[in-house]
Amino acid sequence: MGYFRSAVDAMTGYVPGEQPPRGSQIIKLNSNENPYPPSPQVKAALQSLEVDNLRRYPDPYAKEFCQAISDTLQVPKDWIIVGNGSDDLLNLLIRACAEGQGRKVVYPAPSYVLYKTLAAMQTATVVEVPYPDSFQLPMADLVAAQGAITLIATPNSPSGHMVPLRDLRTLAQQVAGLVVIDEAYVDFAEFSALSLVQEFENVIVLRTLSKGYGLAGLRIGFGLANPTLLQGLFKVKDSYNVDEIAMALAAAAIRDQPYKIARANQVKASRTKLSQDLKHLGFSVLESHGNFVLATPGTNNAESLYLALKERGILIRYFNQPRLEDKLRISVGTDEENRILIEALASMMP
Repeated sequence: MGYFRSAVDAMTGYVPGEQPPRGSQIIKLNSNENPYPPSPQVKAALQSLEVDNLRRYPDPYAKEFCQAISDTLQVPKDWIIVGNGSDDLLNLLIRACAEGQGRKVVYPAPSYVLYKTLAAMQTATVVEVPYPDSFQLPMADLVAAQGAITLIATPNSPSGHMVPLRDLRTLAQQVAGLVVIDEAYVDFAEFSALSLVQEFENVIVLRTLSKGYGLAGLRIGFGLANPTLLQGLFKVKDSYNVDEIAMALAAAAIRDQPYKIARANQVKASRTKLSQDLKHLGFSVLESHGNFVLATPGTNNAESLYLALKERGILIRYFNQPRLEDKLRISVGTDEENRILIEALASMMP
């Protein structure tokens, strides 16, 4: 007998973007992190923390942070669940709702590769419904798959496209299971699906502070859904899944909306220029609503460019999988980082 369940032995683990050593001069454009620091209010909150509070367990329901979310998004506090990053909440949802062939995990692909990993751990059947080249939601096939959970990332990674609100509403009307709307990149987008949680009991919207708020290192996210749905998730949640420090800093960050909006606007402006510069080099670039772009080189091999950039100390993301093997996902950096990337790519073009 081996140490692990057969499902764990058989599965492929999620591979995060490479993390260079702290303090290195490497330009890191491979994990969709915010190129700018978090709000100054986060630093102030960190400096004012009461160290003595750390000897006690944190609030299991993150009430202080939930109040900050409620005040900011105008959502009742009992419609909120907090997690150790939105990945924690994805894991929680799949553990609570998916199982075997009878309770499938369904999503359009390509999308966030962690979905498949989490389902494999739960031994839940996965149905990946291919996106058409237009990236319109493959509605009929998603509904026909009859998932216990249907996962929709919007904006989607790695493509960067958004799913129209009318399509999400139709999906919620037609599926019997949960519709999980993953809005990790919503701070760089034009609209949110948050209103759907009040229309449909089977919809939950996930958010994270990793992207728009520049707090990927803090690991905190939250879900918004009808309290009836959240009751079941609270049964499965780890008692103390978010620490005292994270809750305090996250509350400070989400209350400083002017700072977050200003930084997001900087990223969006840089995204536009980066896309234009890549097109001038012969890349085709999908319109993106996240803090990254998905680009296809004209005549160059995508993997070769990825490796050549890595040799020069520039990290981007290459996915060696169907429909992505000829593409590169590039996080939007500072204007200076983007300039260095474009100059490096220009020197590699034929």
